[in-house]
Amino acid sequence: MEDRQAYVKDMHLLKTELFMKLIEKGQLPLRPGVQRIIDEAIEAGAKVGVCSTSNEKAVQKIVDVMLDPKVASQIRVFAGDIVARKKPDPAIYHLAAQELGVDPSRCVVIEDSHIGVTAAKAAGMRCIVTKSSYTEDEDFHKADAIYDCIGDKGDERFTFAEVTQDMLQRSSV
Repeated sequence: MEDRQAYVKDMHLLKTELFMKLIEKGQLPLRPGVQRIIDEAIEAGAKVGVCSTSNEKAVQKIVDVMLDPKVASQIRVFAGDIVARKKPDPAIYHLAAQELGVDPSRCVVIEDSHIGVTAAKAAGMRCIVTKSSYTEDEDFHKADAIYDCIGDKGDERFTFAEVTQDMLQRSSV
């Protein structure tokens, strides 16, 4: 049993190492619209965080390598084992809201998996799904909206202003 556990641990470390090399070489593109929606959010003065069950080092590397350095410096990463329970538990979203100093009901989460939607909604946040080839058949009935992608400029499915418009109207009433 110990041999098997050691083998699995070694394979996971190798996978992470190979993944990091792909990121460093720029061989993994961002999904369509990710850069645009982050830029719109930061330009609007929103606080932006990345909440992932993946390895913190890998997620931080993605942010640092794939986004403009000025943008990357404004994004907080909450990943890996930073919380005791992973998604679908809402702990990572609770932590992000607390650390960023934002009310969960004023957060908009963009997710691509059922467990992510479940975590976001349990945290009291709005959640938009952009399906991926890995999760397209999952149950997203709890999501506030579902799209095939975010969409790059000129092919947008939604904008930051559109997904936050009703929040602005509610806060000014």
